[in-house]
Amino acid sequence: MRAGVGYDSHRVAAGGRMLLGGIEVARHVHLEGHSDGDAVAHAVTDAVLGAAGSGDIGSMFPDTDPANAGRDSMEMLRSAVDTIAERGFTVVNIDVTVIAESPKIAPFRDAICESLAASLRTSPTAVSVKGKTNEGMGWIGRGEGLACIAVAMIRTGTDSGAE
Repeated sequence: MRAGVGYDSHRVAAGGRMLLGGIEVARHVHLEGHSDGDAVAHAVTDAVLGAAGSGDIGSMFPDTDPANAGRDSMEMLRSAVDTIAERGFTVVNIDVTVIAESPKIAPFRDAICESLAASLRTSPTAVSVKGKTNEGMGWIGRGEGLACIAVAMIRTGTDSGAE
């Protein structure tokens, strides 16, 4: 068994749509980023890659490469899962915390877990997503952006251990 931690944060900007874990959670704002800005997918990707000692999202998909502009973050996560699978690892479970004043995560939790699980090749019961506020403090508290922290547990072999 191996563990990895991932972190990502993005600024909130007007217009567009906000994606978290591959699910649209807002239509009037989006997260700025070189790709589609899905901070949950980015944090989970880094956690999975880190657990396997396989670098990070920036090494796989550099923001200096024009091919990554607007790229689907869930596709990047699937690619990371392929990378660790080539090294003999499978995902056991993922735990994600989204820190934001809005949107509230609870209404989207099940859909985000299912979306992540499909990309991770595991069961939705092996994925946990929580939302926390910053109690109005700092840049997150002012609604200028959000942050995500993810922890991944992986194991060698093909059995993910998911129910």
